[in-house]
Amino acid sequence: MGKKAVHFGSGNIGRGFVACFLHESGYEVVFADVVDKLVDALNSTPSYNVIERGVEGTVTKTITNYRAINSKYNEAQLIDEIATADVVTCSVGPNILKFIAPVIAKGIDKRSNEQKPLVVIACENMIGATDALAGHIKDPKHTPEHRLDDHHERAVYANSAIDRIVPAQDPNAGLDVTLEKFYEWVVEETPFKPGENTASNVEKPSIKGIKWVDDLLPFIERKLFTVNTSHATAAYFGYNRQKQTVDDAMRDKDIKNQVAAAVDETAKLIVDKHGIAPEEQDSYKKKIIDRISNPHLADAVERVGRAPLRKLGRKERFIGPAAELAELGHDTPALLAAAEMAFRFQNVEGDDESKELAKIMAENSPEDVVAKVCGLQKSEKLYPKVVEIVQKVQADSQD
Repeated sequence: MGKKAVHFGSGNIGRGFVACFLHESGYEVVFADVVDKLVDALNSTPSYNVIERGVEGTVTKTITNYRAINSKYNEAQLIDEIATADVVTCSVGPNILKFIAPVIAKGIDKRSNEQKPLVVIACENMIGATDALAGHIKDPKHTPEHRLDDHHERAVYANSAIDRIVPAQDPNAGLDVTLEKFYEWVVEETPFKPGENTASNVEKPSIKGIKWVDDLLPFIERKLFTVNTSHATAAYFGYNRQKQTVDDAMRDKDIKNQVAAAVDETAKLIVDKHGIAPEEQDSYKKKIIDRISNPHLADAVERVGRAPLRKLGRKERFIGPAAELAELGHDTPALLAAAEMAFRFQNVEGDDESKELAKIMAENSPEDVVAKVCGLQKSEKLYPKVVEIVQKVQADSQD
């Protein structure tokens, strides 16, 4: 029998990034989604194209050997697919992990201990996303406690870091996905090494594109605090200055300087904390700025800036590095300026979090906003500086 992967989330990252590599590695891909139109399109279309765009040209890949299940209506079928799959991946967004966990738990529970353990890899913009998913799966509400002792015989969980820019798509593209040529998909190797809670027959899946590493954190933080920090900084400053797209924003000298300053600050943390050579980080930084400036990947600032509540979170792209740097005695004016622009990203059409942010800002004291949105404690050195920013944004909104 051939290799099979179940992938939750058949959006652009799912179809264009994860499923593309699974297909090229010889897997049949079973998409699981709740969007009727998308599921129907996948089941009625035998192939779609992934278009990779880089400065050196365009490459088109054709994806076949897939099908889709509507998980709203066909849970039993999805459980059977998971019970017989080799790999489960997902790209659904961090907030959706808890919703896909119950059916994955049922599929794992249906597996025999004689099978090779199911490999579960969450492909999300979140530190420890697979651990978070595993936590939901192993919750007693979803996996009976008496089944946890030998759970590792049926499933193995590996955190990953993904890096690829997938811009908004042409509305007439159908299932085709356009994305940048550059990518990075790093997965931790440790869960596959012999140990007390590792099944004897566990195997790393053979998936093209994956880079296996012992320590994932340097890659996750380098990506989150360089790619995501720069992309969001450009988007929030761009939105504030009425730019249409991120590449348009990056053609503004002041905005480009703000982006460069923000990733100069995060570079201090990445170099000191993870022992990455300064020249290597400098090269990576320059590559990222070139990537988000790519006019072939024109991406609306509203789309890149969406979900400001999450992006202003304690472990996220602005507050996360700024808080660590503050504790080390470093000032972070550029990261704080970017955070201010994120706080100003309110009541944006089509973005519920920006509307919720506006409500929180209107109904709470600056101190309560910082606690609720950023998760900072009063004892942290960054706390008063973020309170000042919120005070300023609130005052401006009352003028």
